[in-house]
Amino acid sequence: APTGYGGMLASPDLPQKRDVALRLCSSAGEALPQDIGQRWTNHFGVEIIDGIGSTEMLHVFLSNRPGDVRYGTTGKPVPGYDIELRGEDGQPVPDGEIGDLYIKGPSAALMYWNNRDKSRDTFQGGWTKAGDKYTRDADGYCTYAGRNDDMLKVSGIYVSPFEVEATLVQHPAVLEAAVIGKQDADGLTKTKAFVVLKAGAAATEAELQAFVKEKLAPYKYPRFIEFLPELPKTATGKIQRFRLREKESGAA
Repeated sequence: APTGYGGMLASPDLPQKRDVALRLCSSAGEALPQDIGQRWTNHFGVEIIDGIGSTEMLHVFLSNRPGDVRYGTTGKPVPGYDIELRGEDGQPVPDGEIGDLYIKGPSAALMYWNNRDKSRDTFQGGWTKAGDKYTRDADGYCTYAGRNDDMLKVSGIYVSPFEVEATLVQHPAVLEAAVIGKQDADGLTKTKAFVVLKAGAAATEAELQAFVKEKLAPYKYPRFIEFLPELPKTATGKIQRFRLREKESGAA
């Protein structure tokens, strides 16, 4: 998972290229931030292949490929699979716009056992609704925006928590970051970042906010930042953002 690569890159014991025998690396579980992938390749001279699959599809359906890696994206559809990005009206969205990811392929499940409502919502006429939001560029590369239940609307505009997180981890003092929505004093949703700093590193809330403002549209920068010793994760390294939302709700 990306957290593993980030942790290794931050380690003072990271071996040199000459001391290891790597041919190819892979990443899954969460989208791989561009900065982590590029730093890994710069150090070891090998690519990290980032892709996405699901239990419902039983297979990877979007992926970068050896020799065709574009860090910051999940690549292109795997042969045998088709994708569509659809808006809230169910129609395909233009390139560059955020849409719900739908997949069609031969390995798709038929249904969820004893869960008719979820089956009807997920499996739709040969298409499987992934529960993820993506954008696609003019070259056909797809970029992860976030899980449907993680996406934020700030000032009426979708904000990808992953985009803000991937920007924060570019700061030399930041090891990991996770972004959720938090209501401000006026009851409006704003972005809040939970940040883990690298061992021995220091950074202030204002410094990180200014760093993000330089790289993203102004409405995307985190209005609130909380520093934590570690982020809640699953056994496979996925960040549990719902735990952070629960933490925030309990503090409100």
